[in-house]
Amino acid sequence: MRAAFRFALAGLALLPLASAQAIDLNEQFSLVITPTLVSDYRFSGISQTMGDPAAQLNVMLSHASGLYAGVWTSNVDFGHDDEARQELEYYAGYYWQITDDISLDTWYTQYDFSGASQYNQSDVQATLDAYGVLLGAKYASNVKGPDYEDENGNWHTGAQNEDLASAFIGYRTLLPAEIGFEARYEYVDYKDEAFWNSDFSSSRSDYRDWEIKLTRDLLGVTWGLSYIDTDLSKAECLNFMGYDDVCSATLMASASKTF
Repeated sequence: MRAAFRFALAGLALLPLASAQAIDLNEQFSLVITPTLVSDYRFSGISQTMGDPAAQLNVMLSHASGLYAGVWTSNVDFGHDDEARQELEYYAGYYWQITDDISLDTWYTQYDFSGASQYNQSDVQATLDAYGVLLGAKYASNVKGPDYEDENGNWHTGAQNEDLASAFIGYRTLLPAEIGFEARYEYVDYKDEAFWNSDFSSSRSDYRDWEIKLTRDLLGVTWGLSYIDTDLSKAECLNFMGYDDVCSATLMASASKTF
């Protein structure tokens, strides 16, 4: 869920506002609507849909000053009879185009999960884009992992942390044949022991994830293919999410259209 593992490359949909297609409402306001289909909803390298596809929608109202606000939503599935089925994000921020090649985006997000309010939380984020090099950071509060039942029938309460911080570095550019290239490496810190080995003899509070993505506009649709992975072991993934295969390497396909 974006709620617990906030920042995947898909989150860069807000960047850059200046280059996004938009519906001009008047000289000051524009509306951006972006429906997206993904083969797996991955957030910070971890699947939020048990490896299944997701339908997502972003609706954003932006002002000529750089201020913007919007709503983002996606279906989710954490398994083990978890009641969370839909994630809603309400966000507002400010996009500053410093020069033609340098921009700064800062925003606040409130996360709501229908039927599973225990996952509701908020965060603040900032991303600096300088000549295609991306530097970002996030601070989240009231973070909780999903509850789950293990293979022996024992019920586990999801990792509960008051704070979560992450930072990432990335790069994006346009390759020949108008193919977009994006790469990202992220460090996520739960500020508490959250990832345990198979016999619970050792643990850690942080992990790393990375993504390499290619995109191409064709027939009015932006098509994407990503390679995503984390450094979490199967045991750490199982003891955190309740499954050992939602943190491992995967190829994710996507298709989106911006109006």
